[in-house]
Amino acid sequence: MSGPDDAGAPRRMLHGRRRGKPMRPTRQAAFERRLPELRVDLDGVAPGTLDTAGLFAHAPSGIWLEIGAGNGEHLAWQAAHRPDVGFIAAEPYLAGVGRAIGYLEAAGTANVRFFVDDARLLLAALPEGVVARMFILFPDPWPKARHHKRRIVAPSTLPAIARVLADEAELRLATDDMGYCRWMLALLTGDAAFEWCARGPEDWRRRPEDWPQTRYEEKALAAGRRPAYLRFRRRARAAA
Repeated sequence: MSGPDDAGAPRRMLHGRRRGKPMRPTRQAAFERRLPELRVDLDGVAPGTLDTAGLFAHAPSGIWLEIGAGNGEHLAWQAAHRPDVGFIAAEPYLAGVGRAIGYLEAAGTANVRFFVDDARLLLAALPEGVVARMFILFPDPWPKARHHKRRIVAPSTLPAIARVLADEAELRLATDDMGYCRWMLALLTGDAAFEWCARGPEDWRRRPEDWPQTRYEEKALAAGRRPAYLRFRRRARAAA
């Protein structure tokens, strides 16, 4: 799948699993039946020009983006609770997309679309200020120093994240790796585009009520790893 047709657009770069164990026949059938209509296709899309509202049957009240939707538990919960919002999930792991489609079908949810490729290509295609809320929950921490360049929250991606977020939009991050937590805090608190929403320790120790638990988070807690929940606000752009 090609990205935006511009020489300066990011190259496709995926790390980790693309395919896992074979899906169950019913899930595979749902995946093959639904993905063509739910898939975000960037072929021929110039940078910054993706028609996000046009992806949905009804004009959404806003666009929310989840990068790394995993198995889709969080995505499905959010989509069911905010049917007015248009959700885009960037997730290259096909089995995870298959599970997410299963959750959405079971709930009768129709306001989610999937980008099954490198999220950086999607960020480049999105118009400026189009995303009203963004989720990056438990991304791979790539703990070895030589792999830090693979992190999705990184100096190379932060400008693109700031560009697509609307003024006053919320960015939600979660991790159970304290090294990555410190990395993300250092990057975002050092960037003038972002303001940390925390006012006390409980603000990063506990999830808000509208932030459901994921399967990965459940496993982390069972293993004794305490996650951090970080919320940032995209500061308003300076007036022209």
